[in-house]
Amino acid sequence: MPRRWTRRRVLLLFFPAALGFGLSVVGCGGPLIRQYEYEEDIHLSLDGSAVVYVNASVPALVALRGLDLDPRPGARLDRVRVREIFSSQVGRVSQVSASRRAGRRFVHVRIDVPDIRQLGKAGPFAWSTYRLARADGVWTYEQKVGPSDGRQVGQVGWTGREVVAFRLHIPSRIEFHNTRAENFLRGNILVWEQPLAERLAGRPLDIQVRMQTRSILRHTLLLFAGSGLAAIAALATLVWWVVRKGSRERA
Repeated sequence: MPRRWTRRRVLLLFFPAALGFGLSVVGCGGPLIRQYEYEEDIHLSLDGSAVVYVNASVPALVALRGLDLDPRPGARLDRVRVREIFSSQVGRVSQVSASRRAGRRFVHVRIDVPDIRQLGKAGPFAWSTYRLARADGVWTYEQKVGPSDGRQVGQVGWTGREVVAFRLHIPSRIEFHNTRAENFLRGNILVWEQPLAERLAGRPLDIQVRMQTRSILRHTLLLFAGSGLAAIAALATLVWWVVRKGSRERA
């Protein structure tokens, strides 16, 4: 068979599958690929600690949280000032970066938080109350997001289609959540979305999750450890059987 025909067959076989996969991702996973104007991304641990990422345009930070930044598209971003704003006694800023999209400057901040229940004491997160408690054999996480600052930022290129998101990475099996079914992503990731216009108007957002008390990571490590011990035991049994059989044959 000619080499060219072989390559053509490979393309014909794999291109439709790849195209179908791409369309399925686009069609069923909006939050997987959607770009938000403002996003809080919380990676929660069962001991109450968390890593919090804020990915937001500067105009959104000014309008929603009233932060002392210049929202103009061409304004220079002061990363030192961003670090100062997000630093607090309840969270340590470990990374600040920036990007540009749709003509607006975006800020990306990582905050290491020892206790998520205290995060509302930090200025940029003061619009929320955070609760994490254990009762009736499950952990319950609640976050109530209240009114925004509602500051005017002028014409910054918003079209009215912008969306705000609160993303939560759950460390254990989820028993209950109150987000939409399509916003329950693989890997125990939940997303609550709200139009930017509603967030600016102060429409409250209520986030609720109940989860098991054993972390997925711990459970996975235990499974790996158990599998490893089982494999060692099986190998030891096999060696013992071979040695014993050899001794019998020599006798």
